[in-house]
Amino acid sequence: MTVIRQDDFIDSVADALQFISYYHPLDFVQAVHRAWEMEQNPAAKDAMAQILINSRMCAQGHRPICQDTGIVTVFLKIGMNVRWDATLSVAEMVNEGVRRAYTHPDNVLRASILEDPAGARRNTKDNTPAVIHMEVVPGDTVDVQVAAKGGGSENKSKLAMLNPSDSIVDWVVKTVPTMGAGWCPPGMLGIGIGGTAEKAALMAKESLMDPVDIHELRQRGPANRSEELRLEIMDAVNRLGIGAQGLGGLTTVLDVKIRDYPTHAASLPVAMIPNCAATRHAHFVLDGSGPALQTPPNLDDWPEITWEVGEQVRRVNLDTVTPEEAAQWQPGDTLLLSGRMLTGRDAAHKKMKELIDSGEGLPPEVNLKGRFIYYVGPVDPVRDEVVGPAGPTTSTRMDKFTDFILEKTGLLGMIGKAERGPAGIEAIKKHKAVYLMAVGGAAYLVSKAITSARVVAFPELGMEAIYEFEVKDMPVSVAVDSRGVSVHELGPRIWQAKIEEQAIELI
Repeated sequence: MTVIRQDDFIDSVADALQFISYYHPLDFVQAVHRAWEMEQNPAAKDAMAQILINSRMCAQGHRPICQDTGIVTVFLKIGMNVRWDATLSVAEMVNEGVRRAYTHPDNVLRASILEDPAGARRNTKDNTPAVIHMEVVPGDTVDVQVAAKGGGSENKSKLAMLNPSDSIVDWVVKTVPTMGAGWCPPGMLGIGIGGTAEKAALMAKESLMDPVDIHELRQRGPANRSEELRLEIMDAVNRLGIGAQGLGGLTTVLDVKIRDYPTHAASLPVAMIPNCAATRHAHFVLDGSGPALQTPPNLDDWPEITWEVGEQVRRVNLDTVTPEEAAQWQPGDTLLLSGRMLTGRDAAHKKMKELIDSGEGLPPEVNLKGRFIYYVGPVDPVRDEVVGPAGPTTSTRMDKFTDFILEKTGLLGMIGKAERGPAGIEAIKKHKAVYLMAVGGAAYLVSKAITSARVVAFPELGMEAIYEFEVKDMPVSVAVDSRGVSVHELGPRIWQAKIEEQAIELI
């Protein structure tokens, strides 16, 4: 009988979570590199270059790949012959591992978990509790799969109860465009088919723990209908031309994973969950011999990618920029921002609206007239850092506030991740504002452009407080210009047509 010690289990969970915060799985890095080599859209190629550079920097600096260090999901397969030497429950041990990982002084991770989700939404401060799935199986080991899933990709999860005669491929092709780019493609799609609604979702999530191996499957050929579907869905989705970060291009998905389970004769449950460009998962097995710690990869296996400032790049001084200057920017233009900007995301926008509506008004430090606001919730700094990883959050969540904030404050522009929805675009056009996009999945790289950071309002909101950043040459793209033209509408349409007309080779 195997004895698993409490400290060994906790240490293994904490080590795995720290490890995946700064090391991409190597198979994922190689898949992005392959897609980068094949990409023909300069904007999408540039986005993947930033993702790869960021990945190498994080591996070297042991800092988070993304500022959203995720909600922890754990799959446990506990052998029936295992005995525990522990005073805590299994769930309590998992959560203690999460707590230690997310408060580690050398690599503080962002606490994003809120209790009372339909009420006060209070931050638990240590990213607990994890979402835990346990299964008792034959054997004398504890098999553990750990993942940290960002909110931007998790929010794009889809579930459908199809009719048995419906086409799963058609449903996926119809559904993926509705997900926008907030899940930070290129990534993977996990698909669960069968069982019941909750079983399909669980299979979709667990499938994302598998390695990227679609190319090996393509070379050997599918052995069953599930493998045929993987290839069909991957090809069909990439033909949509959505591309990296939704900018248009050849690669939207790097792999498609499928798990299935017997289902009722009247049912065809299908769940689809995407993994983003900050794919983070690890696997270990405890056999009673001590903690199972992760083995660092060889950094020589990371591709050497450089990002060059092109001749067409515009340099923008945020302290002096005018509406007339911003009106000259075109969708897809690359800008390098320098100067001061404010930050603010969901909770800050809600609070700003409440203050304005009440007549109290905004604090004097939050004067938005003629300025830019960056949708970000950064990681706390460590050592000599000005700020921790500080990549953008999904901008569509702020669409409901956009018209109000632009009208009441005179804000000139916004910076975030992925596309804007119809309401956001209409407000931008109405007020002749602009929306700029930073690359999701390049948070550590973005943070290196921030030369100073200070909280100026709402410190009680934690990572959602309003900061003032001073930046130097922060790279962004014009995503919606002052006329309301969106690169996320233009780019995929153009590249879908190119793929259809020219039969361009897909990944």
